[in-house]
Amino acid sequence: MNITFKCIINVFFFSIFLTSGALSQPWSFVKETDGIKVYTRLETNSSLKSFKGEVTFHASMERVCSMLGNANNMDWWDKDFTGIKVLAYEKNRFVEYYLIYTMPWPLTNRDLVTETIITSDPVTGNHYFTANELLDKVPEKQNLVRIKKYQQIWTVQPLGNGNVHVIIQGSIDLGGNIPIWFYNMVVAETPLRTLHSLRERVLSNKPANK
Repeated sequence: MNITFKCIINVFFFSIFLTSGALSQPWSFVKETDGIKVYTRLETNSSLKSFKGEVTFHASMERVCSMLGNANNMDWWDKDFTGIKVLAYEKNRFVEYYLIYTMPWPLTNRDLVTETIITSDPVTGNHYFTANELLDKVPEKQNLVRIKKYQQIWTVQPLGNGNVHVIIQGSIDLGGNIPIWFYNMVVAETPLRTLHSLRERVLSNKPANK
């Protein structure tokens, strides 16, 4: 599929996602830790909660976006990802990943195939990194549970005075035998942990790949 056409399709589904959010429950504030605010809500026709996290800090748009969209900057990712393989990559356009996620015993490890499309708004200067599951891209493995429902949207907003506002919003169905009550209890930790790791990496002195 032509990448330009893929971007158009992705923006279309991104719009549907935002519109459908209006039909869901309002976001419920869960907590604020170290300047990171976390929210959850139940989506329409789902018993699983979606999550949202947001934080503002002093950094350049270029550096933040390079952490999210450059396939060579993955050292800040969740350490529970024990296997990360880049399947396809075009700078500032898209990345396809194959991920293995280690689950605590006695749960079975998960794997996920996902594509992140990178877009920007020339008016606001916002950058968007929209990830969705890719089905039938990689054969399923007998010893892993394949995650088949996944969406994550990063929004990076320039605020002026060298500040950026970063929002992560997403939903995931881990499948298998994970109790819904357990998932909904821990889902708020995802944006908190992820935003903390991103901010720490961005503000570090370690150079980013460009």
